[in-house]
Amino acid sequence: MPGRRHPAGRPVRRIVVVGASAAGLAAVETLRREGFEGTLTLVGDEPQAPYDRPPLSKQLLASEWESDRLALRTPDDLAALGLELRLGVAATGLELADRTVRLADGSEVPYDGLIVATGVRPRRLPGEGAHVLRTLDDALTLRERLTPGRRLVVVGAGFLGAAAAAVAWRLGAHVTLLEPAAVPLAHAVGTEVGQVLSRAHVDRGVDLRCGVTVTEVTEDGVRLADGEVIDADEVLVAVGSLPNTEWLAGSGLAVGDGVVCDEYCEAARNVYAAGDVARWYNPLFGSSMRIEHRTNAAEQGMAAARNLLHPEMRKPFAPVPYFWSDQYDMKVQAYGFLRGHDEVAVVDGDLAERRFVAVYRTGGRVSGALAVGMPPKAIRLWRQAIAAGAAWDEAVPTEVPATGA
Repeated sequence: MPGRRHPAGRPVRRIVVVGASAAGLAAVETLRREGFEGTLTLVGDEPQAPYDRPPLSKQLLASEWESDRLALRTPDDLAALGLELRLGVAATGLELADRTVRLADGSEVPYDGLIVATGVRPRRLPGEGAHVLRTLDDALTLRERLTPGRRLVVVGAGFLGAAAAAVAWRLGAHVTLLEPAAVPLAHAVGTEVGQVLSRAHVDRGVDLRCGVTVTEVTEDGVRLADGEVIDADEVLVAVGSLPNTEWLAGSGLAVGDGVVCDEYCEAARNVYAAGDVARWYNPLFGSSMRIEHRTNAAEQGMAAARNLLHPEMRKPFAPVPYFWSDQYDMKVQAYGFLRGHDEVAVVDGDLAERRFVAVYRTGGRVSGALAVGMPPKAIRLWRQAIAAGAAWDEAVPTEVPATGA
């Protein structure tokens, strides 16, 4: 239905989606599924068709998978969507008044509706030669160098750094894991849960050093703030990400640690954002958030597409975020928004055995749950409690001991 009319009166005949990963793919598929028959352009800065990123630090890095298994859709599936594919060319500018997106090759793409799904890029450290882990090329380059006996320094013991360190250890590398915080992931999962996850590295002989700051990457490894140099054959920097919003400078869109959106994922009239780059107001938690997880990217891409296409039936995007991580023999799963929590309580299992469910309190409500080594059903009930905004005092048994926040 190329003549679909927006409340503002302008027919929506051309939609551009900038970003060809999970959120962008979900958006274009949803637009077609919901009946949009107009011109649909998908722009991506990488030359590859949309592929899955979580396996880059897991199955692909471990050589369990090859790159052909990462494709999110077959070529035939993509062709059936009738897209104008602009892959291998980045967006460089946006003109809201003219409703055009400028691309790196000098061309301009007009739109009536726009979805921004440009994702994030890794933070880097001063110096040359370090690896990062965001793209297929990044993972293949690092994999080629991770041979038995190689000395790998991983800077950053968050979920990405920890997963990569676990894979490198399995491949026979000598791994040093450096983390500026006293306890890795404590800001997100709490001190005691962070300590449990950390012990999995130490027990396997990974040299985990906490409370250290890396100031630069050197030819021989990394230099710490106190001047010490830690020798390494390879260095992986996993110290967080930055939203890809530079191309929006001067556009008039509000940008602040992502594209700022309302509860409908709308950033400006007929302009929506989705995925890692979107900072939107989540009414379920009553706060603005930006989530860098695969499941959220796909769900938000679908929500943004529906709200753009059906403005008269818009629905707030109010998910319970979900993420998972594999580290050694541990399966970590979490629901909710764990950052900024006030209290943690273990409600099932045992921390010492690395088989447990921990729930999180923010204010007076259950705001998150994390499980390690537990069956999915053990945590799904807590997802329901989070979605319902359950009161902490009613949902958590009083006899359950709280851990350090």
